[in-house]
Parts: sequence; structure tokens; C-alpha cells
Amino acid sequence: MHSVRNVLGIISLAALSTLAACDQSKPALDKATADLAAMTTERDGLKAQLATAKSQLQALQTQVSDLQAKLAAAAAPAPAVAAAPEAKKPEPAAKKGKQPAKAEPAAKPAPAAAKPAPAAGPATEAAKGRKHF
Repeated sequence: MHSVRNVLGIISLAALSTLAACDQSKPALDKATADLAAMTTERDGLKAQLATAKSQLQALQTQVSDLQAKLAAAAAPAPAVAAAPEAKKPEPAAKKGKQPAKAEPAAKPAPAAAKPAPAAGPATEAAKGRKHF
């Protein structure tokens, strides 16, 4: 019997020490639970902000692509409109019965050098209109 008392004493001592240890960690557990709840609330708020930012980003990207398309459309017709009047200019001369203007030769011959090249010097530089600083 003596051994049964010892065993029951050890078990009761272990149970009391376990309960005492749990009571000491209770404030830390409550603090950790409160921190977890605060972090969860903060995370949910940040997720909502992220979703809002993503939708705004998508809307802005759509606006940018629309504006780029409008800019490209506005810039493209300008050269075509400028080229059209130039093409119509020779037609009125042909309708009046006049002969079309002669085409200029592709390459003009170089004029013959009439004057010999003067020697380089200060007088030559002044004659050409160059100024010395």
C-alpha cells in the first residue's frame, strides 16, 4: 500500500504542476490570440486595398491603350492627306490641253572651273566671309 500511495502522490503532484504551468502561460496565450486576431484583421484590410489597386491599375492600363490607339490613328492620316494635294497638281495642266512640263535631267553636268583656286591665307579666309575670333 505504501507504494500505491507514492504512485498516487506522484500523479497528483504531476497534475498540480501541469495545471500550475498552464495557468502561467494563460496570459501569454491570450496575448498571442489577440495579436493573431489583429493581424488577421490587418491582412484582410490589406487584401481589400490590393484588390482595389489591381482594379485601378487595370482601368488605367485600358485607358493608356485606348489613348495610344487614338494617338496612332490621329498621326497616321496626316501624311496621307499631305501627299494627296501634291498628286493632283499636274492634272489641271493636262486638262487644259497644255503639254506637261519637261522633266528635269537627273544629273546636271558640273560647271567648268573658270577661276583658279587662290592660295590659302588670311585674305582668302576674309574673302569667303569667314570670321576669326
